[in-house]
Amino acid sequence: MTIDVRRVYDPPDPGDGTRVLVDRLWPRGLSKEDARLDEWCKDVAPSAELRTWFHHDQEARFEEFERRYRAELDDNPAVARLAEQGSGQRRLTLLYAIRDTEQNHALVLRDVLVDYLEAAGSTSAD
Repeated sequence: MTIDVRRVYDPPDPGDGTRVLVDRLWPRGLSKEDARLDEWCKDVAPSAELRTWFHHDQEARFEEFERRYRAELDDNPAVARLAEQGSGQRRLTLLYAIRDTEQNHALVLRDVLVDYLEAAGSTSAD
């Protein structure tokens, strides 16, 4: 299985496979119809406290954000559920709303899911 990460505001692509929004809050200005989601998995999003802390200085805090977010995901049963849901698909696309495409929680989550799936079998990340 391949795990992709894309902004939810980008037009859906037929090759997206299973499309999962991984934000705690619904993206502003986007209708549910336009999002074309298969699932909205709020449970794997960073906690409100961590998200607020990170957004005050994203560039300087990303490394620490990643460490804290991984710690939140360690005990989160939604990670296993999401990995298992995606394991039967050829492609899983994690969707997020933040503008930063280089430093965001969906990229961290993708890496966590890849590690989880590699322990159970084979996967790749794009």
